[in-house]
Amino acid sequence: MANSIRVENLIAGYGAVQVLDRISLEVNDGETVTLLGTNGNGKSTLMKCIMGIVPPASGRISAVIDGVEHDLVGHAPEEIVDLGIALVPEGRRLFPRLTAEENLLLGAYRRTARSAIARNLAFCFETFPVLAERRKQLAGSMSGGEQQMLTLARALMTAPRILLIDEPSVGLAPILVKHTLDKIRELKERYRLTVLMAEQNFNQAIRIADRGYVIVHGRIEYEGGSREELSNNELVHKLYMGL
Repeated sequence: MANSIRVENLIAGYGAVQVLDRISLEVNDGETVTLLGTNGNGKSTLMKCIMGIVPPASGRISAVIDGVEHDLVGHAPEEIVDLGIALVPEGRRLFPRLTAEENLLLGAYRRTARSAIARNLAFCFETFPVLAERRKQLAGSMSGGEQQMLTLARALMTAPRILLIDEPSVGLAPILVKHTLDKIRELKERYRLTVLMAEQNFNQAIRIADRGYVIVHGRIEYEGGSREELSNNELVHKLYMGL
């Protein structure tokens, strides 16, 4: 069944401050699409709009889940999660005084996921063996890389169809960034996920993305139809390569 997401002419912000200006993008079934942009350009706000955390002033957000189309605007975050959309937030947002396993179990909120807790937990431990070793360790005492793995695994516990990932490289050493993004690619293929990833690390993001958009001051300034188009674009060179 198809799983995709579409944003059309989205305007959103916080009070009198407009952050997103007529944003339009789409992520087709089975794609990994990257949303490139430096800090403060609206990537996280867009993710929050899709998840129902920030209500848009105007525009449309729709998702096709298992072949059925849903209008997401006006839905509460828990309803959007229950449809099959999960967010891996920037900053991880774990429960530091709960164990790794307890954080994972809290991820199994979605009704469809409750009946598959044991299977999904086993899958997470298979995918991230370090989490199995640290399952009784408090999340707040884990390293940055381990916490990022835990955040990804917690999202997988919802048995999602569409995965939104906000700045997975923030706060990680370069070698851990590569490992994290490689895991995202592996998870996408194994779970047959549709992925929208906001990222400012161009060189790493482009390794796993099928195509992408560049957001500048709340507007989509460029849409690259492939990795090659993104890599050869003048705006991308200016923003990320200093050329």
